[in-house]
Amino acid sequence: MSYNVFEQFEITRLIPINFFGLELSITNSTIFMLLTLGFIYALYVMNLRDGFIKPTRWQSVLEILFEVINEITKDNIGKKGGKYLPFIFTIFLFILVLNLFGVVPYTFSPTAHIAVTFGLSLSIFLGVTLLGIVNYGSNYFSMFMPAGSPLALAPFLIIIELASHTAKAISLGVRLAANITAGHILFSIFSGFVWTMLIGGGILTVASALPFVILLFVTVLELAVAFIQVYVFSLLTAIYISESEDLH
Repeated sequence: MSYNVFEQFEITRLIPINFFGLELSITNSTIFMLLTLGFIYALYVMNLRDGFIKPTRWQSVLEILFEVINEITKDNIGKKGGKYLPFIFTIFLFILVLNLFGVVPYTFSPTAHIAVTFGLSLSIFLGVTLLGIVNYGSNYFSMFMPAGSPLALAPFLIIIELASHTAKAISLGVRLAANITAGHILFSIFSGFVWTMLIGGGILTVASALPFVILLFVTVLELAVAFIQVYVFSLLTAIYISESEDLH
């Protein structure tokens, strides 16, 4: 029976729930997001709540990641970044664990689905827009009309700036989902190719050594993509918050 590389992205309803026409079913995506939240909470309880005189390996890893996000908030938001640090760090850990789930065989990565990543990016987009309105009121919308621009060009500039601003909600989620999906497909194709050669017998089994080495590099690449994409997501989130805090 042939294996379809897209089967790993299939959403499966585990517990169908329909509440007055509203789809609230528990799916495999739901389960892995709940597992991610539980895993992050367990890390906090076991390693960060009380701390240790000699940090555990997990605590050391979390502290390194925390410092990375702390630098992102300081560099992009400045002195006001401290109050947004817990939010950005939580987003970072949540997406990172979801990405890493996809590297483990027979698991499911919700971040490979645009519905999940776009939901995250849209929520952040709405949040930073409301933040800008709260901070600057109606003056927030002046960002759509660059200072010193000719009045005759106002309609065109507003449309362009509005489209550019709205694109943030789309690009943030699409970038994450596209890269994670592409990585999973590449990994599945290579692993299927290596397995086919390995069970082929004879010269094919011997020749599978080279593709197997390549598969190891692809695995390392997958891990790198998981970290890089969540770093970019967190960085852009900090930049968008900065724009709402310091109106340009």
